Amino acid sequence: MTATLSLLSPAKLNLFLHITGRRPDGYHQLQTLFQLLNWGDQLHFTPNRSGTITLDSIDLDIPVEENLIIRAARLLQQGSLGAHITLNKHIPAGGGLGGGSSNAATTLLALNHLWGLNMAPTELQTRGGELGADVPVFVGARTAWAEGIGEILTPIDLPEQWFFILVPDCHVSTSEIFSHQQLTRNSPPIKMASFFEGGSRNDCQQLVRHLYPEVDKALKWLANFGEARLTGTGACVFASFSTASEARAAQRQLPHNWAGIVTQGVNESPILKALV
Repeated sequence: MTATLSLLSPAKLNLFLHITGRRPDGYHQLQTLFQLLNWGDQLHFTPNRSGTITLDSIDLDIPVEENLIIRAARLLQQGSLGAHITLNKHIPAGGGLGGGSSNAATTLLALNHLWGLNMAPTELQTRGGELGADVPVFVGARTAWAEGIGEILTPIDLPEQWFFILVPDCHVSTSEIFSHQQLTRNSPPIKMASFFEGGSRNDCQQLVRHLYPEVDKALKWLANFGEARLTGTGACVFASFSTASEARAAQRQLPHNWAGIVTQGVNESPILKALV
């Protein structure tokens, strides 16, 4: 139990986000399309028999005990099983790119493998759902159409487009957006065909750009290169391109002191091949 397993913890984009209602428990019903990316954080797992879970990262901005990586590990921990985990953080917090959820899911997949627990993916997804609504899609490790509160997943194959993602210098609060009185909550459900025909949007976008001027500025600038859209309820905005060269051409025009990422969408997370 000494070998270290290193895995990409992929980011995601919400290619659209419709809020179709609100449940009595306060959770929002939605439709979205989770696009996994071939870019994200790096996690390194070294299993041991210490009975403890330890985490190293220079980028931790919350107490270790509250970190989703630690919480995910403890959901699976049994007896003397332990692990040392190192996180190399690249996904910005509050950006709508799913960093925390992806880290939790990657931890569940890695430790299930390293500890020889042999839990089925569906069981891991159920446990992951206890940590956050976006965790199950990362456990499934597939780009997917999502409904319900994000837990009803249908894997889908998309053209593996390139994306240019802008990272505004602000942190958008998901709870603030979902509790805001001006948030649209009554979008009619659509079929997949409607998305491919261009009949979609992000229901949070207008509210976020109104509350966060940095996001509004980023959307306006990126619209010069294609349709610019907010991802999730975060700060990051993106546009899609057919080729890497087109995306990088836009990146080269990025204003000084702005941050941007060029990456490719993938239908299957690299984690699946790494754990075979």
